[in-house]
Amino acid sequence: MKRSGTIHTIHELSAQGKSIHAIARELGIARNTVRRYLRGKPEAVPRPKRGSVLDPYKTQIQSFMQEDHLYNCEVMLERLREQGYKGNGTILRDYVRPFRPRNVGHQPVMRYETKPGEQMQYDWGEVHYEHKGQDHKLYGFTAVLSYSRMRFITFVKRCDTPTMIRCMMEAFEYFAGLPKAALTDRMKSVFLQMEDEVPKWNPLFADFMASLGVAPRVCRPFKPQTKGKIERTVGVIKKGFWPGVRFRDIDDLNEQARAWCDRLNQKVHRTTRCVPLDRLSWRSSSHLYPRTTPGSALAPRSAA
Repeated sequence: MKRSGTIHTIHELSAQGKSIHAIARELGIARNTVRRYLRGKPEAVPRPKRGSVLDPYKTQIQSFMQEDHLYNCEVMLERLREQGYKGNGTILRDYVRPFRPRNVGHQPVMRYETKPGEQMQYDWGEVHYEHKGQDHKLYGFTAVLSYSRMRFITFVKRCDTPTMIRCMMEAFEYFAGLPKAALTDRMKSVFLQMEDEVPKWNPLFADFMASLGVAPRVCRPFKPQTKGKIERTVGVIKKGFWPGVRFRDIDDLNEQARAWCDRLNQKVHRTTRCVPLDRLSWRSSSHLYPRTTPGSALAPRSAA
């Protein structure tokens, strides 16, 4: 909007008989502007911006971020699709980006890749939920095949050695085979201490691994990045699956977790640029080992 002095000058110059072109040139403004004020019309008001397809869902998105601490846009997009959202993920990411908590950088680590069938990494992740006004916690047993990046998760109420063994059996069932080695950190349910540079294993765990023919491995002290693939997977579960999940009981939760793993294992992995389920069967000569225990339902499956 022009100042009142400029408007007064426009009318004064017009009264002196000057043309619209001359007034515009003298004042350095557009002729249409001069013409508009001489006709007594105000300056055009800018058009309001058009609404975004995301607008009806912004309240829900804020709820995802503030109440569920969910900032993973891929997961958020899937949930919004179920509610009828038709837009693309770019608009969603652009909206969420300013709200996302700042990530604290970590020391760079050279990625170590294993050959097919060589290694599985596994770990626990603790999660909390509220029921009847009280805080409860569960433990998520998570496993990933290092070569293919196939992932598995199951939730339990304890993380002792017998429970861990049961979870490992479920993981081997899901992967339909055994790796040559299984790597984790120095948890008491696996590792007790070093004696003359020889690891002393938890007896129950050692017997279990020996019966399967899988070599136990643990990270070096204070080097969790040695098992970076499972560390990353635990983070994906805590930021991608857990926020906002609703379940009746632990069986219902594990059914949802299994379906989520199935979907995740059929998506392109950001590091390998391959679908884990496809990468699992790329090399037919490099199989996971079949279970050797009697009555096993496992059949050999391709590269780990």
